[in-house]
Amino acid sequence: MPKKITTVQSLLAKERWQRERRALRQIALDAGLEETVKWHALCYCLNAKNVAIFHGFADYCGFGFFKGTLFDDPDGRLHQHGENSQASRTLQVSSLEQIKEEDSAIRAFLDQAVAIEESGKRVDFKAKNELTYPDELIAAMDNDPELAAAFHALTPGRQRGHVLNIEGAKQSETRARRILKARNRIIAGKGFNERL
Repeated sequence: MPKKITTVQSLLAKERWQRERRALRQIALDAGLEETVKWHALCYCLNAKNVAIFHGFADYCGFGFFKGTLFDDPDGRLHQHGENSQASRTLQVSSLEQIKEEDSAIRAFLDQAVAIEESGKRVDFKAKNELTYPDELIAAMDNDPELAAAFHALTPGRQRGHVLNIEGAKQSETRARRILKARNRIIAGKGFNERL
């Protein structure tokens, strides 16, 4: 079966969050951002650098800002997307009416996003380089030099993905199973979510 290609038009035609998606899209375009599709979502860029992405979830939609931790957000409107998210923050809305009411605030966040990108500021990803390996991973690498060499050859982001997956298990036995399951992917130089 041929792979379905996601386009701007196919995303705009989606029924869920359609009115909200179109309204937020217009605000992003008004901010001078370039529109593209990345990760099967509308993504807004400045000089080919990711600035914001449209998120649509069950209870809310909105913009995910790639450098959201650098924003001035005194009212705490931006939300951390996940517990391991270091850079991105999400502006959540739940209706077209809310977008209309908060139009100036949304535009101000996009203006901040553009200014941050133009300034060249970068997010400091300290936590990516300060990994604490689970005991089970340390033991597995001590007993398997090939695994250890392959793991240390991974990029910091790929290492972090594997560590987060392994340490996400509550029981030691589950962490050990996750290491065994990830071994071939690690040996192949792949991250936790990458296909072999």
